[in-house]
Amino acid sequence: MDEFAKLKPRLVLTGITKRYPSVVANENVSLSVRPGEIHAVLGENGAGKSTLMKIIYGVTKPDAGTIMWNDQYETIVAPSQARRMGIGMVFQHFSLFETLTVWENIALALDEPVPTAKLAAQITEVSEKYGLPIDPYRLVHSMSVGERQRVEIVRCLLQEPKLLIMDEPTSVLTPQAVLILFKTLRRLASEGCSILYISHKLDEIRALCDTATVLRGGKVSGGAIPRNETNESLARLMIGGELAECHLTPREPKEVRLDVEHLSLESPDPFGTSLKDISLQVRSGEILGIAGVSGNGQKELMTALSGERLSTSGSMIKLFRLGRGAVPPMSLAYNALLTGARKGMVQNGMIHPSVMKTFSKHVIERFKVKCGGEQSVASSLSGGNLQKFIVGRETMLQPKMMIVAQPTWGVDVGAAQLIRQALIDLRDSGVALLVISEELDELFTISDRLAVLAAGRLSPSVKPAETSIEQIGIWMSGKFGDKAGDGQASANSKLETADAQA
Repeated sequence: MDEFAKLKPRLVLTGITKRYPSVVANENVSLSVRPGEIHAVLGENGAGKSTLMKIIYGVTKPDAGTIMWNDQYETIVAPSQARRMGIGMVFQHFSLFETLTVWENIALALDEPVPTAKLAAQITEVSEKYGLPIDPYRLVHSMSVGERQRVEIVRCLLQEPKLLIMDEPTSVLTPQAVLILFKTLRRLASEGCSILYISHKLDEIRALCDTATVLRGGKVSGGAIPRNETNESLARLMIGGELAECHLTPREPKEVRLDVEHLSLESPDPFGTSLKDISLQVRSGEILGIAGVSGNGQKELMTALSGERLSTSGSMIKLFRLGRGAVPPMSLAYNALLTGARKGMVQNGMIHPSVMKTFSKHVIERFKVKCGGEQSVASSLSGGNLQKFIVGRETMLQPKMMIVAQPTWGVDVGAAQLIRQALIDLRDSGVALLVISEELDELFTISDRLAVLAAGRLSPSVKPAETSIEQIGIWMSGKFGDKAGDGQASANSKLETADAQA
């Protein structure tokens, strides 16, 4: 903190307030970022992080408050203006065209046209300078998710930003790619670039960030120097209480409830991933975790297991009921009906609204879903709160077999622990669970066995205690030949080592 205290702030927000009809997203928020500072913004779902970043980037206009940029008051009305000022943003969800090349995608985002050869040379130069090499003439659909993120970052770097906003940047990366990204961000900071970093991963915040501002309920609840904190103390600042722990007690699984044999399936998406000879079993009272970087066949596996697409001849899938998803225009009560009809919500062909409402209220209360009640339209909830409702709904229906994709995607640390423990409780009650997740820490916490999906192929399964996050990271690149027990050092220690070396 001392090295930044001597510098004038590059960005100063004072009293930022943004109100919507049903919620105050930001209330009197003040924050400052200095040159070369990596500043974390932490908070629960609905705390106001995304709204605040959109205000800085010109996507959303505040109702009150001021923005000072390099000692000048500014009114940022559009992202194009933010970019001209020197503000860049890498969004969590990419906006790239699959059929275009890297340079074509980047050219679309530039405010002024640049000749192809010159732009390609600039892409090569900047990407190699910051340790993110990409071929400007490569088609995007042939790139991994991590490589696509490089395109987004390089697109920002070409505009020589003075402030770079990163929104959940590691959610699509292997542990090894995270270390490369951190090295890039530290180099940018050393050159004077300010970085606003949003993440739910507290280990990463502590390893990378110099300072942190914590939002709770749209207000600033405190600040911290992450390296001086623990995960528990940061969580207390975020949620206002102690972080619950998950407990997975070893137990012997029972009968097979999901049996997949030699599943092969061509992806209907020309840029999707086909499944190749996948076999797996999940038993009663067991959680099988499937790791993998997004885009390696997870979507195709879910459509096969849910029956949305039929598998090819020679494949076999045996499973119990599966509930999934939500209908955004419908209320939470009617979304409960989607998979809960057998719980008394439908009797003799008639819908019973009182049963739907009572069940929905119980889900909202148990899983701490922030909403206006069971009649709230699903689309009115933040992504994280809708995720909590969906997982809560399926959990409280107590199925015999449950398949879950990304159970804590976009969910804050407190809610994530609640969801994980609920899945463990289901497992302890005899439910068989297949959990597909890109969160390795999550899978190591809740899984009895782990496997990796890479390029449509499934690795052997292994017990978490017999492998490491690094080894699973290697498997995520498609290298299944290595022994699962190698590389026992934890990802956290590697992050800390990299931090010390930087």
